[in-house]
Amino acid sequence: MDSYQESFDTMHASIRKRLAAPLLGLLLAGTALDAAAGPAPVYVLTPESPDVIGELSRTTTVYEDTISDLSRVFDQGYREMRLANPKVDSWLPGDGTEVVVPSMYVIPKAARDGIIINIAEMRMYYFLGKNGGNGKRLMTFPISIGREKWVTPKGKTTVVSKVKDPAWHPPKSIRKEHAEEGDILPTVVPPGPNNPLGTHALMLGFNGYLIHGTDKPYGIGMRVTHGCIRMYPEDIVTMYNQTPVGTPVHIVNQPYKVGIANGNIYLEVHPHLEEEQAKASAQQYSLAVKEILARVKGYDAALVWADIKRAVESPTGVPTVVGTVQPKVRTEAAVTGASRSIARN
Repeated sequence: MDSYQESFDTMHASIRKRLAAPLLGLLLAGTALDAAAGPAPVYVLTPESPDVIGELSRTTTVYEDTISDLSRVFDQGYREMRLANPKVDSWLPGDGTEVVVPSMYVIPKAARDGIIINIAEMRMYYFLGKNGGNGKRLMTFPISIGREKWVTPKGKTTVVSKVKDPAWHPPKSIRKEHAEEGDILPTVVPPGPNNPLGTHALMLGFNGYLIHGTDKPYGIGMRVTHGCIRMYPEDIVTMYNQTPVGTPVHIVNQPYKVGIANGNIYLEVHPHLEEEQAKASAQQYSLAVKEILARVKGYDAALVWADIKRAVESPTGVPTVVGTVQPKVRTEAAVTGASRSIARN
C-alpha cells in the first residue's frame, strides 16, 4: 500500500468516526439498504419510495478538514458538497463546523437498467443484476464530466469492454492542448500511479469515451475531463467488478429531478451546465413545473408553489419536499362506468 493510500485510509477512518446522526432519521422511510452491500451501499427501492434513495446526514469538522477531504470520505462530489454547504469555506471550514452530507437522491428519469449518468448533477446510478434487478437495486457514485469545450456526450450506449491497468493514448487534440500550455505529453502513458485513467476503465460504445479512475481524485465532482466519465479510485474498482460487458449506459442531462416517496413530492435542482445557463435562465421555473406535473400525473397532488420557486431559484442539489400526493379516488360513477365497459366486452 503506498503512502498516499495510507494517508487517505487514516483520514477516512478519522472523519467517519465523527459522523453525526442523519438529519432525516437512519434512512429515508420506505427505502432499504442491502445488508450485503460490500464496499458501496446498495439501495433497494420500495413501493413507498419508488424514486428517492438515501439520507441527509451531517458531520462536524476538525481544523485540518477541507470540503475536498470530506467529499471523498463520504463518496460525494466536490460541487455537491459546495451546493449543500454554501456558507462553509471550502479550504478552511474551521474547527467544529457542521457540514451537511447530501447523500439523498432522486433517481433520474431514464430506463432503470444498467448505468444512468446525469451530467447535470455529476452523478452515476447503477442498477444491479439482470435487467437492472427489475429496477429495484442500485448503487450511486459521484463523477467528473467534460469541460465546456469537451462536453460529455448524451444518449444511449453500452459497455463494450473492460480494461485493468489501462495505458492512455492521448489523441492529437489533447496533446496539442497540453503542448500549448508547455506540457509535452507522450504518445502513450503506461499504467502506473501517474496515469490519468487510473487503475481500471470501462470502454463505451461512444468512440473514444470511457468510464475510468483517476490519479487526481480531488477533481471528482468537477468539469475537468475531456469528455470521459471520471470516478474515485475506489469507486471505479467497484464498478469494474460489478459491471458486465454489454451493460446499457444512459447519459442524460437533467438539472430538475422529481420523485415520490412516502406521499411526498421531492424536487431536486442542480445548476444548468455553464453553456446552457443563459438560455435556460428565463424558463427555469416552467421547466421544473413541467417535470413535476409529468411525475404526478395519475395522482391527486397538492403543490406548494412557493417551495418550488425557492428550490429553483436557489439550487442546492438536495431533494426538497414541494408537495404531497395520494392515489386518485375513483368516484362511484367512474367505477360503474368501468364495470359496464367490462360487461360489454
